[in-house]
Amino acid sequence: VLVFLLASRFCLSDEVVDQAWELFGATRPGWGRVQAVSDWAHENIRYEVGSSTPLTTSADVLQCAAGVCRDYTHVGVTFCRALSIPARYVSGYLPDVAVPPPDLAMDFCSWFEAFLDGRWWTFDPRNNVPRMGRVVIGRGRDAADVAMVTTYGTPRLEAMTVWADEVDPHQTQLPAEDTGG
Repeated sequence: VLVFLLASRFCLSDEVVDQAWELFGATRPGWGRVQAVSDWAHENIRYEVGSSTPLTTSADVLQCAAGVCRDYTHVGVTFCRALSIPARYVSGYLPDVAVPPPDLAMDFCSWFEAFLDGRWWTFDPRNNVPRMGRVVIGRGRDAADVAMVTTYGTPRLEAMTVWADEVDPHQTQLPAEDTGG
């Protein structure tokens, strides 16, 4: 857990300690403080495709106040760490299960987890509402640890499909696969 308190390549928490305590120091410690961080990022960063690059840091996002889910996540992680709350970056897929149209279809996405009361809790400053069916690909210090793809040379992605279906929580067993025979 200690590594998730340290500054990292994209989460420059040591540079925003004063700002973090000024913004969130008066909020209730624990869940309330982390939710305040998520709320702040959601309200103060504008979602704008193309506003960042693979080299954009949380400091860059705070300066331009625009980014994509990766950037919202880096800002959330950065502020939490500056407040001495362990936080880790999560990459994966966010399905459109139980989300009314016209929301975007499932896409590669990121969010963060904060360590509170002995366990990790999910926070998503981009969407800032509970969502079901997250498909986790990886967890790390920041996007450098859990990139969707790390390649060498000139790869060619021909196709990729990810499915997330809602299952009745009261169902005790998954249905048997129909083998047609």
